[in-house]
Amino acid sequence: MSASGALQGSLSQVWQPFALIAGLLLIGRIAASDGLFEAVGARLARVLSNGLALFASMMFLVAVVTAVLNLDTSVVFMTPVLIHAARQRGIKEDAFLYGVIFMSNGASLLLPGSNLTNILVLSTSHLLPSAFALRMLIPWIGSIAVITALLAIWRWRDLRAPVDGEVQAPPLRWGLGIAGIVLATVFVLTMTRPALAVLITGVALVVTQVALTHRLTSQQARRSLQIRTLLTLFLVAVGFGVLARLWTGPAHLMNSVGPWASAGIGAGLSNVVNNLPAAVLLSSHRLDHPLALLVGLDLGPNLLVIGAMSSLLWLRIARGEGAKPSASRFTKIGLIVTPCSMVVAMAALRLVAPRSF
Repeated sequence: MSASGALQGSLSQVWQPFALIAGLLLIGRIAASDGLFEAVGARLARVLSNGLALFASMMFLVAVVTAVLNLDTSVVFMTPVLIHAARQRGIKEDAFLYGVIFMSNGASLLLPGSNLTNILVLSTSHLLPSAFALRMLIPWIGSIAVITALLAIWRWRDLRAPVDGEVQAPPLRWGLGIAGIVLATVFVLTMTRPALAVLITGVALVVTQVALTHRLTSQQARRSLQIRTLLTLFLVAVGFGVLARLWTGPAHLMNSVGPWASAGIGAGLSNVVNNLPAAVLLSSHRLDHPLALLVGLDLGPNLLVIGAMSSLLWLRIARGEGAKPSASRFTKIGLIVTPCSMVVAMAALRLVAPRSF
């Protein structure tokens, strides 16, 4: 393949995932400006007086936001919600602080739009979004259950301590955020190429929110896109895509190994070069075990903070909230969480989708 052909093929694979994520980030920003995440989180914190129940419910909320609006959206908007919920209830925040990032990565298996890597890998697999969701449902449930249980055991004493404090729940607005979430979910599940539809929806709703409700400014909308970070990752992904088309070694490797090795290679490479370029490098050609590879690409980054953009965003946002996240502590927890969640997800995948396994 020529260099120009490799560039064209790489751009064709890469642009749609980034367009989709940009649209989901905008829709997430609209939902946040409506106070949706804060209102739901505060109501859970006010209703649930048991620390373990509050933690489990918050983990499920993060999992749902991740599945529907992408893991980066979840990290950006849910990290402050979980930290504040723990503080308002007088619970030591460690489980909530680390739980939001481990769950955001771990719960990104369900829908194509839940993780950039999902769309990149699926672009060469010809698997319909609805079929993908059905096959990944049980692995998704397994991974979020394992992550919740392990983190609860880790901070058992903190979560079992009596809770106190009063939680003021802001009003719950049923506005453009809900409409955007519903539309994005429908597009992702029913369209083979939903990127433009989701992006156009996000832009249109942002314009409407800025012009009519005044709950959002254009500057806030631009900031939510993380334009510099997305542009950098886009260029890196395109570069790795060109490399993968000129050098067929990764493609031959992935089609010569089994599903467990595919997951392991995806996890290992993610923690070396980040899961986005790893996905592009390993999926430039049709794969024998795309779903197994995604288990590694999505859950593997829970080992090192450099494994996914979401983890780097989490560090910055958590520090901005006055928390003290630690990369070394992240890895210590990840040494347990990552292999356990991957094994459970792979076992579930083997059970429910043996042919695709």
